[in-house]
Amino acid sequence: MAYNEFIADRIRQIFRERKADFYEKKMMGGLCFMVDNKMCCGIHFSKKKEMDLLMARIGVDATEEAMKKEGCQPMDFTGRPMKGFVFVTPDGFDMDEDLEYWVQLCLDFNPFAKSSKKK
Repeated sequence: MAYNEFIADRIRQIFRERKADFYEKKMMGGLCFMVDNKMCCGIHFSKKKEMDLLMARIGVDATEEAMKKEGCQPMDFTGRPMKGFVFVTPDGFDMDEDLEYWVQLCLDFNPFAKSSKKK
């Protein structure tokens, strides 16, 4: 199953409201939203959990506080959590203000994020 297009539309709307210059890229079995050529956030359908997860790149410093929020968990594809990234279950972003919180957290971190090296 692919990611939920309705969630993607909600994220797009938040980026537009904040006048963020973004583009989309399909990767990691989902859809990533790129800002300044860096992954900012995205949607991933977890076959294991059978649900859409918000991927949020928030940085290491914000992770501890974010883990206290409903639905937040370490981003783990391979058995090893990725530092500075979290997954958020639908319980944590179902309400518009919750999704706006996560997207803003990602946008706040984006200027400090390292871009991946071009191959």
